[in-house]
Amino acid sequence: MARPKDQTKRRDQLVAATATAVLQRGSTEMRLTDIAQEAGLSPASVLYYYPDVQELFMAVFAQGGRQYCEQRESRVAEESTPWARLQTCIHSGIPWPGPAEEASRILYELMPIVLRNETAATRYHELIVRQAVLYQRVLEECEASGQFRLLMPPEVLARSFVALEDGYGVEVLTGATTPEEEEAWLLHYAQTVVLPTTAS
Repeated sequence: MARPKDQTKRRDQLVAATATAVLQRGSTEMRLTDIAQEAGLSPASVLYYYPDVQELFMAVFAQGGRQYCEQRESRVAEESTPWARLQTCIHSGIPWPGPAEEASRILYELMPIVLRNETAATRYHELIVRQAVLYQRVLEECEASGQFRLLMPPEVLARSFVALEDGYGVEVLTGATTPEEEEAWLLHYAQTVVLPTTAS
């Protein structure tokens, strides 16, 4: 029997291998053998650690969502003014070429799992809430600074920003628009709903 540390290491290896396979083939086209080949294991070994492949997909989604949010939160925290934090929050949610695009693509590719699995749906809701909380905090800081006024409650605006990101993000990943265009549209929205006060 594998030791607990070995099991954890192997599970982490399988999550990483599955993420790579998702990027290469997509969740709907991917087979168990693709995961096994990427991990350098047999299909039976994959099933030993994850008897339900859906659980493995959920582990990939949970890890990807956590890392995605942590990176956004870290970048926003580096900024010193409320408006700069809002700009960075917007910038960090766009699937720019490279790691940002890969992270976003993995989450989008796993959406079929979210739609058909209650646990996965819960993880997706947690991801949305965490991003909305980040936006809400930044928007509240804009308002509290006295330099800006919000046209809607911060919690409503926060959800709107996340929804716009998701919609535009699909267009970027399918090539219908560019990351630069998405950023410009989101900044325009921000300038429409977060207005400078006369005192500023």
